[in-house]
Amino acid sequence: MEIRHPVHPDHFLMFDTEEVRDQFLITDLFIPDRPKLVYSFFDRLIIGGICPLNPLSLDIDPEIIGASYLLERRELGLINVGGDGRVKGDGVEFEIANRDGLYLGMGVESIEFSSIDHTNPARFYMLSAPAHKRYESVKINGADVEPVVLGEPLTSNHRTINKYIHPGGAKSCQLVMGMTVLEPGSVWNTMPTHTHQRRMEAYFYFGIEDNQCVFHLMGEPDETRHVVLRNHQAVISPSWSIHSGVGTAAYSFIWGMAGENQDFDDMDHVAMETLR
Repeated sequence: MEIRHPVHPDHFLMFDTEEVRDQFLITDLFIPDRPKLVYSFFDRLIIGGICPLNPLSLDIDPEIIGASYLLERRELGLINVGGDGRVKGDGVEFEIANRDGLYLGMGVESIEFSSIDHTNPARFYMLSAPAHKRYESVKINGADVEPVVLGEPLTSNHRTINKYIHPGGAKSCQLVMGMTVLEPGSVWNTMPTHTHQRRMEAYFYFGIEDNQCVFHLMGEPDETRHVVLRNHQAVISPSWSIHSGVGTAAYSFIWGMAGENQDFDDMDHVAMETLR
């Protein structure tokens, strides 16, 4: 498991492009049969990906999390962005199709991932946060998630927000997770932008063609930087940072939050004239 330490906003201002990428960008999430996990000290969120050609279990170093297995004092959410797959939690099997999600509650000890067809493997994007209570493990059917349509074509931000793990859906201790899909011709996400000092966030971008990219904006509102992301890459967003992006074409992304609360609307909005 890779470890990423916290970064102070004043320290962030001294970073060059490579240092920003080293601290916040996560790549190589879906190497076949090689799970990738990144432990961020921002709210102790674990960001990961797994692409199983063969049935795989997560092998966790107990020294890092101080527990004998991953979900001893944690919870986990995932969304599949690949072919159809299966996840087995303590012997209970869930079939997870493309864009289906899954919540596994605290105390699930044995987790196994597999693909229905190894020529079109599943790609499970995962987030895990500390937990204080056990909630029921539940599959989230992507087709049943209630959509929220925002933005408009005139401002190039016509998009649909799908909430998977939240107080009104699959319940959790603190993890909140969902997916945003931009319509063709729209390229802006989370603009006008915001911060939320009470929780951090991670964005995972997908649906980006090989010759396209997304410019993810981060930093304090009056001292912004950008990170260029390609398909199936993720970025860590501290609580002090904006998190917005613009692509060279439409794309989708999975967002996930952990911190003090689960209030989706708890945002510190940033006036457009403040951005620099």
